[in-house]
Amino acid sequence: MPKKQRIPFLIVGLALAALLTGCAAPSDADGSESLSAPGLGQASSNTVVEAVGVREVVQPPAASQFDYQLGGPYTPPKGVSVLERDRTAKPAQSLYNICYVNGFQTQPSESKAFAKAHPDLVLQKNGIPIVDPGWEDEYIFDTSTQAKRVQLTNIVRSWIDDCAKSGYAAVEIDNLDSYTRSQGLLSADDNLALAREYATVAHASGLAIAQKNTADLAPKLKAMGYDFAVTESCYKFKECASYTDLYQAVFDIEYTDELGESGFSQACTDPARPASMILRDHFLVTPSDGEYVYRSCTAK
Repeated sequence: MPKKQRIPFLIVGLALAALLTGCAAPSDADGSESLSAPGLGQASSNTVVEAVGVREVVQPPAASQFDYQLGGPYTPPKGVSVLERDRTAKPAQSLYNICYVNGFQTQPSESKAFAKAHPDLVLQKNGIPIVDPGWEDEYIFDTSTQAKRVQLTNIVRSWIDDCAKSGYAAVEIDNLDSYTRSQGLLSADDNLALAREYATVAHASGLAIAQKNTADLAPKLKAMGYDFAVTESCYKFKECASYTDLYQAVFDIEYTDELGESGFSQACTDPARPASMILRDHFLVTPSDGEYVYRSCTAK
């Protein structure tokens, strides 16, 4: 993976100043925008900036319209100011961009190659990799020892650094709850120890870091320095308060095959819901696919 690009403090400061004054370049029509600034988007008045070494961590603007594009990049819907894409995709111009990193399991297309290259880092039972029952082409990382966590941190560090180099402002580390699918071989403490390292790496790279799901661990992650939350189906499962009580910015994705469009419309009227909440199709497809769905409570 590409290595981290460290940007001098002066350059970052000038780029951030330009963004704070609303400077922006037009995006490409296909949603794969060229980068003329480091992907921080147009910061709102509630943006908090924290100096970290020669980079700066910029917090996401709360209560903003959000889109979640893990199924492929496309031009964001009108009004979107916070956007998440996979680490292999380019960030969008002039938005606050969140980089998706699968930090506790393999990506489907990389599972076999990862297991071959790092067999000791893939959780196994009787010599067979343990998979996520919901995504059977994803292998679970073995976080059970400090030595293995160090190796995993070094691997994922390059992915996080690549997010920073590409121009993302934040990173979301998915599948913290993999220990619940480990057939008893991993504990929450194993994954939390690795999560702490990811927070350190992200901040050192100048990125904010989001907690992903796992509501019961939110207080511990917040104490570790996690900055905001990206959640799935928190309204459906009545656990949004676990995040909104701790984080200023919470970006929730509900799904058509769970909450449904009518349930989502009703949820949008609930004053207790997260300020940034969207409805997406299960596989997060692009608008060219007939299954594509995108709704936002904050759409203008």
